[in-house]
Amino acid sequence: MLDDLGELVSCESYSADHAAVARSAEAVAEQGRRLLGARPRTLVTGGVTHLLWSFGTPRVLLLGHHDTVWPMGTLRTRPFSVRDGIARGPGIFDMKAGLVQMFHALAGLPSLDGVCVLVNGDEEVGSDTSRALIEDTARACRAALVLEAAAPGGALKTGRKGVSHYGLTVHGRAAHSGLEPEKGINAATELAHHLLALQSITDAVTTRTGPGTTITPTVMSAGTTTNTVPARAELSIDVRVPTPAAQAAVDDLVRALAPHHPGARLRVDGGPNRPPLDAEASRRLFALAVEVADRAGLGPLQQAAVGGASDGNYTAGVGCPTLDGLGAVGDGAHADHEHVVTAAMPPRAQLLAHLVGALL
Repeated sequence: MLDDLGELVSCESYSADHAAVARSAEAVAEQGRRLLGARPRTLVTGGVTHLLWSFGTPRVLLLGHHDTVWPMGTLRTRPFSVRDGIARGPGIFDMKAGLVQMFHALAGLPSLDGVCVLVNGDEEVGSDTSRALIEDTARACRAALVLEAAAPGGALKTGRKGVSHYGLTVHGRAAHSGLEPEKGINAATELAHHLLALQSITDAVTTRTGPGTTITPTVMSAGTTTNTVPARAELSIDVRVPTPAAQAAVDDLVRALAPHHPGARLRVDGGPNRPPLDAEASRRLFALAVEVADRAGLGPLQQAAVGGASDGNYTAGVGCPTLDGLGAVGDGAHADHEHVVTAAMPPRAQLLAHLVGALL
């Protein structure tokens, strides 16, 4: 398993580099061919490479991704390594170890009839080119098992917040900041009013739908030179919501933002991306996982609800029962301390094999 893990981690797959993602897809496809005995269908949509294995009539979907957030060249400073039971490398926890565990779990089953495996190449950037494929595949299955990394302590993920992304653009009017600033409309100052308004939106949504919604300003820019009143300002907004009602309420309130200065103009782009993964979508699958883990001596299992989203949000959103976090045990997704606990890899693969077997 460690050899296979090193092979995948050492093939960089930065989401924005489609050629790198294609190379990674070939490495994943070859590993799957060796362990599952079949090559996948290779599907390229919008330049992004996805892989699909299907054995018989699909009943159980195993879902993962092979792209990572790490720019090309990261391996030079953070190469794959294993030391004192800890494996490190870009994308190892999120989520190449999960792919390795999945392949080894399926390789141990007596039959793969009814199994469908989908590994997409753009999860880290919202799965824009693979969402339809994920949802269509999930609609045909009775259960979706997501190989994203586990929550702290190895807990399975039985709830995820939904995600919305917005871009707010303010159009003002430029003027010389020393000679005639009064003739300008300062887009940066206008944007500041809306930054403060986002907290009011959070409070309003909480009052309407309950706690758990977060609205976070992330990337912001304004102006062109130090002696010019900014004519344009831009803000990216990350929204996490616990319920569809909260997601709809945020959308209504963000789109209702109006200019503070009568001469300014606002434009709102974006909207809901992933629906919430409600705990009810995972309840029966988690109970089954607890049962098979106890029988196999792999328990006890814990569960957790998390703020991050995954493609499991999409499968649950189309009504397919979904259990997430079945992948690696470790820590540091998207961070320099990203790592995997190697001793946990075989039992996690065993758990997945028992669970797939029970579902089939």
